[in-house]
Amino acid sequence: MRKSLILLAVIFSLAGCFQPERNCSDFKTGTYEFETYLSGELVTSRFVRNDSIEIDYFQGNTDTSSVRWLNDCEYILKNLNPKNMAEEKPIHMKILTTSKDGYTFEYGVVGGTKKERGSVKRIED
Repeated sequence: MRKSLILLAVIFSLAGCFQPERNCSDFKTGTYEFETYLSGELVTSRFVRNDSIEIDYFQGNTDTSSVRWLNDCEYILKNLNPKNMAEEKPIHMKILTTSKDGYTFEYGVVGGTKKERGSVKRIED
């Protein structure tokens, strides 16, 4: 009985040490796809990012944003040619986990409390 309790304690202590993989610097540049539901329909957006610029392609439109890295896993996107007030607000992006082919992220308007999550898949390096 005592050995079982010690074994359980060791297992729980090791499980608490688990950290998700975060090789964020591997994703500073490249071409990516992001899928989301818009009005009940699955839509795909593609973007190309280098260290300081991100170009988004969505439904025949192209947007360019500056990229300012805060650290290896967080950056600020600011639309360079906003068409309305909403597009003027910078977006804080935080990479939460990474895998070989993509990453999961959290994003929201800088200073805002509402956060959304998404995942992207790398298309090209």
